Amino acid sequence: MFHFGYRRSPDQGAATPVRHQVVIVGAGPVGLSMAIDLAQRGISSVLLDDADRIGEGSRGLCYSKRALEIWDRLGVGEKLVGMGVTWKLGKVYLGNEMVYAFDLLPEDGHKMPAFINLQQYYLEKALVDRVLELPSIDLRWRNRVTGMEKRNDGATLTIETPDGPYRLDAAWVIAADGARSTMRDLLGLEFKGHTFEEKFLIADLRMPADDIPTERRFWFDPPFHSGQSALMHRQPDESWRIDLQLGPDANIEEELKPESYEPRIRKMLGDRNFHIDWVSIYRFNCRRIDRFVHGRVVFVGDAAHQVSPFGARGANSGVEDAENLAWKLVAVLRGDAGENLIESYDLERTQAADENIGHSTRSTDFIAPRSPAERALRNAVLSLAPHAEFARRMVNSGRLSVASIYDTPLSTPDEESFGGSACLGGPALDAAMQTADGAACYLLENLSDRFELLYVANGSAPVVPDDIKLTVIGHDLIDARNDFQTRFDAEPGSAYLLRPDQHICARWRHPTFDKIAAARARALAR
Repeated sequence: MFHFGYRRSPDQGAATPVRHQVVIVGAGPVGLSMAIDLAQRGISSVLLDDADRIGEGSRGLCYSKRALEIWDRLGVGEKLVGMGVTWKLGKVYLGNEMVYAFDLLPEDGHKMPAFINLQQYYLEKALVDRVLELPSIDLRWRNRVTGMEKRNDGATLTIETPDGPYRLDAAWVIAADGARSTMRDLLGLEFKGHTFEEKFLIADLRMPADDIPTERRFWFDPPFHSGQSALMHRQPDESWRIDLQLGPDANIEEELKPESYEPRIRKMLGDRNFHIDWVSIYRFNCRRIDRFVHGRVVFVGDAAHQVSPFGARGANSGVEDAENLAWKLVAVLRGDAGENLIESYDLERTQAADENIGHSTRSTDFIAPRSPAERALRNAVLSLAPHAEFARRMVNSGRLSVASIYDTPLSTPDEESFGGSACLGGPALDAAMQTADGAACYLLENLSDRFELLYVANGSAPVVPDDIKLTVIGHDLIDARNDFQTRFDAEPGSAYLLRPDQHICARWRHPTFDKIAAARARALAR
């Protein structure tokens, strides 16, 4: 448990509300990431949280490659990987028989792993430590928002503290206050989607188990938990996460008694010695609010959307929300773009939310069928999976989180065809590279936080507008292993324009100054 002290802000003694450019409500992983991203781009913020501590159960656990790449840009990626348990392999069982195994990152040449497992309180502590290194972030603990008055130029917030209430003005308010969002309630916004009645027991326990591989293990109808499902993940500190399906009719009060859950877990683990640190029972939702942008109040993370935990799409998608919004808000505040650019956040991230909700809903329907017909189909697929590739593709124990690819008017349509795995509207894929002096490095760690043109050397490089960074592949960075060539389908003379969030917004075989300038203007919604 990490505790943080309340301190009185000078704003609390002001005769009239003090105005700030950006106020972020909620200091979870998404709000903290948003504040860091803004600070690194030169924008100060006030970050409010109603608590003063971190650390009750592991909660969030699995963090994806794309989230780690974002956090690496924010200065904490390597630290998180060093703290976490790295994994990329998963196995799915029917009873005792393995149905299939998968590898989430079979190729090398990436700085960040496919996933790490790390208790959420360690993640949040690392992000708080980074916040404290940045003087332009004013992090205020035990500051609870209780009221809001919207205006055309922002909003006035009423905030309760141990010293009583005070008010402050914000040009922009970012609502990152989670699934039970006060900000959402203050605007009268409702989630739309589905709440699943199925109940799951979640437990953190400690046990030495070096003989168990570091991988995701999922069981359908295991002998230790007949008729249900189970999931197991390794965490740091000799800690393990276990999820056990209980069914929709389980009595929560009874299931939370040690005499109920301890025998279940002991049956799963056998004769191993273990200590249970934390247990909870959850139901989950696949739903979102209609719009994420409400004037100058913008919703991110669980305040905007919720998904089931199968697939690790909750916190990871929230961090992508913050990444998408931060550079756009900076462009608006600096006068490089109009406020209509913020509308593209709503367009792109509702697309991502719908994709995540769809995947999560299908996973949940497969794990917990809602009718005898669905269960019969699920069981038939599982029975066929060890013997047939088509059936293995149908098994759904949670489609693991991947980076979003935007179908967006901010992208300039391709003039010519491109292959490779890097997609227009998707993030730039990492690649093992060398610097000009031969030192090993990676592509993503060398990208700026500006618009950037990656040009594959072929004679003279194109002239680019002053506000775009030019990186020449073959001179500034050397593609010695051909990772970049393969992933981007790069030919001599090809060019790729990246947005400040590293997403590819245009690419050409024959770039010109006018094409590059027009693509940047389009990416700024001009």
